[in-house]
Amino acid sequence: MILAAAQDVYGTVLAQMGNPTPEAPPISDKILQLVRYMTWFVLLSGILAITYAGGRFAWEKWSGGGLQSPKMVAGAMIGGVVATSAGTIMNAVIGT
Repeated sequence: MILAAAQDVYGTVLAQMGNPTPEAPPISDKILQLVRYMTWFVLLSGILAITYAGGRFAWEKWSGGGLQSPKMVAGAMIGGVVATSAGTIMNAVIGT
């Protein structure tokens, strides 16, 4: 009897709750601006890494030293692919 009364009271309360609409937090525009800046920085650092690795590759080739820069170029390229597709990856993970 007590469970039936509790179910009736809570059932009525839950039935009265509406579907809330999503609302952005007050500082969401600043966070999005920070994300845009970080995206710009990641892309710039990727370009600089590929440029540096290319210069080092030329230097190693010219001086006859061991070639380690192709690994740097490959790492920079893979990092660039992951960085530019991060939004798509997150949308796939989150399911939006």
